[in-house]
Amino acid sequence: MRIEHIAMYVIDLEKTKDFFVKYFNAVPNNMYHNKKTDFRSYFLSFDEGTRLEIMNKPQVNNIKDNKRTGYAHIAFSLGSVENVNRLTAQLKADGYIIISEPRTTGDGYYESCIVDLEGNHIELTI
Repeated sequence: MRIEHIAMYVIDLEKTKDFFVKYFNAVPNNMYHNKKTDFRSYFLSFDEGTRLEIMNKPQVNNIKDNKRTGYAHIAFSLGSVENVNRLTAQLKADGYIIISEPRTTGDGYYESCIVDLEGNHIELTI
């Protein structure tokens, strides 16, 4: 069994798509638009077959609270310490908030964590 895809609502569908294309080499499908409900979505495919569905509809808000249950972050395996350091530095230079600089965690992972343009946490790891 495998997870087929993960989905998240976003406020700015196009900017979010462009973010994942630019920094994570995502390949988007053609946007789906349900004209009756004004629901829109893209499926973003990544190298290893994982997909992320980003979705939007007018009545969705962007309230984030880190003291809640539910998904905490998305983690991307970049393959090496150098790739984690490089992408973290690039995102920082491009103005994204770095929650945690690259480091080895207590459980042995080498990772950093950034905040995307919609306030979602993205972990960069080996």
